[in-house]
Parts: sequence; C-alpha cells; structure tokens
Amino acid sequence: MKPARQRLLGALLVLVAAHLASAAPTDQQLERAILERFARSKIARNHFQVGVQGGVATLTGKTDVLQHKGVATRLAKNAGARQVVNRIEVSDAAKQKASANLATGRRRAQIKRGEAPQARSQPRGQ
Repeated sequence: MKPARQRLLGALLVLVAAHLASAAPTDQQLERAILERFARSKIARNHFQVGVQGGVATLTGKTDVLQHKGVATRLAKNAGARQVVNRIEVSDAAKQKASANLATGRRRAQIKRGEAPQARSQPRGQ
C-alpha cells in the first residue's frame, strides 16, 4: 500500500474512532435513560435509585418481588450501561416464597392458575 493511502486510511480510522467515542452517552444521559426504562416497566413501583459513573450503573433499593432485581439489571444494560452493580435488596418474604415454589416444583409455565395437574388415564396413541 502506498504511504499516502496509509496516511489517509489512518486519518479516517482516527475520525471514526473519535465519532464513536463522542456518540457514547454521558453518565447523566445514561442515568436518565435507565430511570425512564424503569418508569415504563412493572418495577416502577419499587422506586429504585440509580447512579452512573464512568458508564457503570449502580442500582439500590428494596423489593418484595425476587424477579424485579434481575429485571432492573437487564433494563440498565439495555439502556447502555457498560456494567451494572446491583445492590437491590430482596425482602425475606420474597426469598421464602421463591424457595417454597422451588421446593414444591411450582412454576408458572407448568401450572395455570386454578388448575391441578391431571394424570393421563391412557398412553398416547391408544
């Protein structure tokens, strides 16, 4: 490759890298984006606090629903956080409920509300 082409290509790469770096949201913009996502979701009622420094989001607060902790992490990552430090505390009642559901094998996908599992009287195909 000719030296002039190499310089041109190098300059182009520098410009593209500078553009990509400037396109990254500021910490304040990222914090606002995360809070907006929280507000549009079911976890809004938890009123989690969000802090962002260097693209790393720190989440704090309390919840009575075990799944809300994971949802908060996913929403923050999808909003553009480089990393998420989740310090949301799950209540003891929520932990006990989840533990009891696991012990009995209850899962929403397996059991519809109000229905008991039915045993098959005959094998399939007969």
